[in-house]
Amino acid sequence: MEKYWEIFLNSFVGYFNYLVEEITQPKLMGYFYWLIGLSLLVMVLEVIFPWRKQQKFFRQGFWLDLFYIFFNFFLFSLIGYNAVSNVFVNLFNDALAAVGIENLVAINIAQLPVWSQLLIMFIIADFIQWNVHVQLHKRDWLWKFHKVHHSVKEMGFAAQFRFHFMETVIYKSIQYVPLAMIGFGIQEFFLVHMIGVFIGHLNHANVGWNYGVFKYVLNNPKMHIWHHAKALPTQHQKGVNFGLTLSVWDYIFGTAYIPKEGKNIELGFEKDENYPKSFWGQVVQPFKDR
Repeated sequence: MEKYWEIFLNSFVGYFNYLVEEITQPKLMGYFYWLIGLSLLVMVLEVIFPWRKQQKFFRQGFWLDLFYIFFNFFLFSLIGYNAVSNVFVNLFNDALAAVGIENLVAINIAQLPVWSQLLIMFIIADFIQWNVHVQLHKRDWLWKFHKVHHSVKEMGFAAQFRFHFMETVIYKSIQYVPLAMIGFGIQEFFLVHMIGVFIGHLNHANVGWNYGVFKYVLNNPKMHIWHHAKALPTQHQKGVNFGLTLSVWDYIFGTAYIPKEGKNIELGFEKDENYPKSFWGQVVQPFKDR
């Protein structure tokens, strides 16, 4: 028990030092400045190629979404998530060792060319995320947390990161074992993740792109806007267009839905006018819902 307590405490110091180093000593694979850089890039695209020209640049919820970016990707880890996850990873690995399993690697893709490693990680990670996203809509207890993301009333790049911190716990927990089984590398996964961040930014941005024929492979703003539609089709009352990066899963499994241009459709969910508008209100709401 003392070992895990030490891991827990050291994780706070370790993550704080990591964050300070990320900010003060920029490096090629530094997450902090990659996130800011991609955000600024898509922000500029919104200014140059606005889809909804009447929408203000500082749209409704912009500052809230901006805070969500830094909370979900930095502050949440700083105040405890990193420490708790490190303890659970060590507990999980120790449990495996106790039954004679040294690691989970079933297929070691580290032996493959880098491009194929990236492709395999990208496809597997996105398929897992698609399935988790479907469950966030279909399971009532998960939907309570996911409603935070769907409380967005005007779309913009930062809306991607308006989500409840419990989604991080859910996604990461479910992804851990499958990705561990292919022996993914941190450096390669960083690149895969940043590609996902960039496309996710674009999906929520105020730009009217669908990428032409590639719309059947990549999720895009004209497709994702319907995922946030307040009025859903009768045959898909639990949601449509669940793809995070790839749209192909929705076309394969019959959840793709783009009936017409959705530039000015109303976003949200039933009775969202009564949903909390503040960060703290949205954080505690899922725990209050019965």
